Amino acid sequence: MSLWHLVFNATLPVQLVMGILLLLSVVSWVVIFQRQHLFSSIWRGIHDFEADFWSGVDLAQLYRDISPQASGLPAIFRAGFGEFSKLSGGATNEALLEGVHRAMRVVRVREEDRLDVHLGFLATVGSTAPYIGLFGTVWGIMNAFIGLAGVEQASLAVVAPGIAEALIATAMGLFAAIPAVIAYNRYAVALERISRDFSSFCDEFSALLHRRLHGVVPPSDEPSGDVQPDAGGEGAGVVAPEEDTTR
Repeated sequence: MSLWHLVFNATLPVQLVMGILLLLSVVSWVVIFQRQHLFSSIWRGIHDFEADFWSGVDLAQLYRDISPQASGLPAIFRAGFGEFSKLSGGATNEALLEGVHRAMRVVRVREEDRLDVHLGFLATVGSTAPYIGLFGTVWGIMNAFIGLAGVEQASLAVVAPGIAEALIATAMGLFAAIPAVIAYNRYAVALERISRDFSSFCDEFSALLHRRLHGVVPPSDEPSGDVQPDAGGEGAGVVAPEEDTTR
């Protein structure tokens, strides 16, 4: 009585349960690996972009270096900086800052929605797979005991195959549910952290523009210079302040 013998000789309802659980498990692992690749890419993008942004680089050049197909934090910056470029010279400072913040918020929500895709599937598998397996278990045990009705002498050998196939369904349900639950919890926490990073950057960038537009000298750890539209019209640049030669 091998494992494969029990699976292939199980009753049809139990086989259907096993097939469903196997399919859910395979799809769950595909989603897990896809989300892992995407979240890792987003984290690398956040760290690399923040290192460039706070290094004092010219923001207009940084804007031009970012691809229109960029994702994550670079895409949020590009949306905000592009909106600043379009509104510069034709709007009040308050309207300019509001437009920049609104443009970044739209892209931020879109990026968060992209990261949240399929996490609901993992949560569903984690919560329902054990019950699907339990259904197969109940059905297998029920058939095992029904089979005792036509046997004159009941023994463990008579009910063992039915109970064994039923327990396989339970094991497959747990095998599908446990990785899905672990992955969902991990990615949900990661999404919350990334969302906080996105929101923090939007606030920091808006505050930076606010200080520059009102002529406040920035601290040394911020990109230096005044934010102004660059000559090429592609975005706003950072122009280094002139040195004071008076003594």
